[in-house]
Formats: sequence, C-alpha cells, structure tokens
Amino acid sequence: MQVDKEKNFSEWYNTIIKDAQLCDLRYGVKGFVVFLPWAVLTMEKMYRAYEEELQQKGHSPAWFPALIPESYLTKESEHVQGFVPEVLWVTHAGKEKLEERYAMRPTSETAMYTMYSLWIKGRKDLPFKLYQRAQVWRHETKATKPFIRSREFYWVEAHNAFATRAEAEAQVQEDMEITEKALHESWGIPFIFLKRPQWDKFPGAEDTYAADTILPDGRVLQLPSTHMLGQHFAKAFGIRYMDEEGRSEYVWQTCYGPAISRIYAALVAIHGDEHGLVFPVDMAPLQIVIVPIYKGENKKKVDAYCQEVKKKLQGYSVRLDDSENTPGYKYNHWEMRGVPLRLEIGERDMAKKAVILVRRDTRDKTSVAISELAEKIEEVKNKMTAGMRERADARFEKWMGEADGMEPLKKILENQGGFARVPFCTDRMEGKPCAEKIKEACHGNVRGSKFGDTSKPKEKCIACGKKSSIYLYIAKQY
Repeated sequence: MQVDKEKNFSEWYNTIIKDAQLCDLRYGVKGFVVFLPWAVLTMEKMYRAYEEELQQKGHSPAWFPALIPESYLTKESEHVQGFVPEVLWVTHAGKEKLEERYAMRPTSETAMYTMYSLWIKGRKDLPFKLYQRAQVWRHETKATKPFIRSREFYWVEAHNAFATRAEAEAQVQEDMEITEKALHESWGIPFIFLKRPQWDKFPGAEDTYAADTILPDGRVLQLPSTHMLGQHFAKAFGIRYMDEEGRSEYVWQTCYGPAISRIYAALVAIHGDEHGLVFPVDMAPLQIVIVPIYKGENKKKVDAYCQEVKKKLQGYSVRLDDSENTPGYKYNHWEMRGVPLRLEIGERDMAKKAVILVRRDTRDKTSVAISELAEKIEEVKNKMTAGMRERADARFEKWMGEADGMEPLKKILENQGGFARVPFCTDRMEGKPCAEKIKEACHGNVRGSKFGDTSKPKEKCIACGKKSSIYLYIAKQY
C-alpha cells in the first residue's frame, strides 16, 4: 500500500477502501455508496453473529416497513425534535402529492411502538423482545466517510418492553454484555462504555450508554449504543398491559442499536496495517488462500497436491490461487485483502508431506505436516484472535489521558488524541454550557462518564471552576 496508517490514517483508509474493493463511491447521491462483495461477506458474518446472540437471549426477528408516517414520528415530542432535522421525506407517489409525508426510517421506535400498542395486552405478553436487521437513513450534515459516517447505514435494532423498571435496566446490562462478547472478545475491537450526558442522550430516552472506540487518528467513533427509554414512548404510544390485579400499567422499554457498517469500519481501521486489511479468521470473507510454488514443468503435480490439501480444510472458506501471477504478487495481493492464513506449497513441501503456514497478522511462517494441518489451523486461529485483541487493547490504553485544566486538555487532544478524563461539574442539562466552552476552546466533545466509575473528583470543573461532581471523558469525534 505504501501508506503509513499511523502517520496518515485518512489516506490509508481511503486507499484500502479502493484497493481492497470494499465499496464504490461513484453512486450519484452524496453520502450513499455501493458496498462491494469483499465488505458485504464480512458484514453478513457480523449480522449472523449478532442475530444468533440476540435470539439466544430471547429476541425474535421481525421486519418493519421503511416508511414511517409523519403522524407516527411526531407522537413523542423529544424524539421528533431530535430526528426531524435529519429525516429524508417521501412526499410524492408518481405525480400525486401524498396527503401525509412519509419519513425514510431514521430509526424504528415510532414504527414499531405503534404496533406494540396493538400486540401487548396482558402480563403474559411480557417481556416482549423483537429485533430487525435494517437500513436507516439520516441526512447527516457532517462530512461523510464510507462505513464510518454516511447517510445510509446498516444495523441491527432491538426493541424491548418489560413490566418493571428493574427488568428494563437488566436488559441494558445485557446489551452491554452482548457488545463486549461480539466486539471485543470475538472481533478484538476495544472500547469503553460511556453514559452520555443528558444533553447528548438519544432523543426520548432517560439514559443512553454507548461503546466508544478510538481510530488510529485519535478520534473516537461511537459503536453500539443501548438506551433506557423508561416509559416515555409507552405513554406516547399507549403501550399498556393488564397486571395480575387488573390494573392497566405502562410498560418499561429499552432499545439497542449496533450499526454493522460502522463496526466494520472499526474492524478495518483498528486491525489493518501498512500491508492492508487484517481480519480475525472467523470474520474474513476468505479465510485461507493456497499459493502453489511452480518450478519448471511441475504445475500439474503441485496443483494436484494443493487440491488434496484443500479437501482437508473442510469448514473453512479456501481458495487455490493457481493464476499465472508470481508468488510474490499473490502474497501481496492476498495480504492486502486481509486473508488470515496462507499456505505456500512447493516441491520441497510436497516431499516432506507438509505446507508452509503463514499468519497474516504477524506474518510468521511455520512448516506444518499435512497430518497435523487441521489441528494447527484451529490453534493458530485462536492465537490470532487473542493476539489481535491484545495488541488493539495495548494501543487503546495509550490513548487514555487525564487533564485537570483547559491547557492540559488542549495538549492531549492536539498532540496525543484519544480520551482525556477530566473533572466536570455535572452531566445533567445544566452542564451543557461547560461542554460548549470545552468544544470552543479545545475542539473536544464531552462523551460521558465511564459506566461503573463511581469515583468522585477532588479537583474543580475544568470549564467553570466550580465544584466538580463527576469525571467525564473528552475526545475529538467522528
């Protein structure tokens, strides 16, 4: 690639998207791109992993319409105020103007909860847990960047209803656990869960919790968020149930939204290197490539041996690259595209009944006997996942800083990047002027308080100088 990711992440990212054929930007609507097979194959795996986990946790799949009547969207006042500026509207059917505008789904609360009010009647209907995989559309005003920020993105959204607040709060905790299992344990993407300040919560929610990661340029990217909705939407949409004593009660609700396309961007950005993409084995569009080494007239003999090796790799996606390109070209090509494992096979390896196994992440090479190949690949797969996670975690920790004043904060954000933990007066609405002061002075955004951190600062608020009550995290964001 000839681009240093650490020194020029933006150029690296744009180059790998083009060279690895992840998407095509030439579609004729700004902020909309065509996702290409090499990206979609991995995102499909991400979808399946998430959906399997949700179903194991009691969620059922559903599909809701992409169009939402304006009357639905306006039922919850805080929600509509938050989303209307980003809504794309359908106003005509053919030449006829519609009597009511339809919103292209920016998120599905108002569509789904209209139906929940019809479906939920008694205590026996709860808990009620549905999810859907869907596209959503938001007219983002910030600069778009493929996968990271666009006007059409792909996600999973889960919407739940419970009889009690305690059950809803337990669901928020479960959402966090699902995020940890998928993003961090399986895909090696580090993050911290932050409780958003009240001025930056999801419109219509009581509280918002979001997983923020850090990309190589030091800016943070929001990944899955989970929201404690309380009873706001239940009251707006009339979602009630009859309890055991015959009383009509409003349900308690939560929603959870992992954006698959944005998580994919983090996967690419965090694990990629100067040679191209790097994928965990389970997430790679192609897991193993076999590269034969030809000499003289031995092509048929080597190819036959490679085919025998391929048959022993059941359960993996495998490609034999028997093209006329040189071995060096093939190595570079498949490394750039992030194939996790490469098997090099020449006459010398055939004589030993072995192959050369190459790891994409470390580029280490090992001679492995054919009889031990399947077992060795499973071992290497697990080591790769753990190694990628550990290296990403180590880099993530280096992005964590602390500041007790505006100047130290400015230095961290300008010179180091990542997060700065600072003493702050409050994360309630009255703290918003201090957040705006920080943004103006340091170009940093208040991201929230770390979930589970109950420590109380002794320093004064870095923005207003008053007594602080909480530590908040500041960062430049996408």
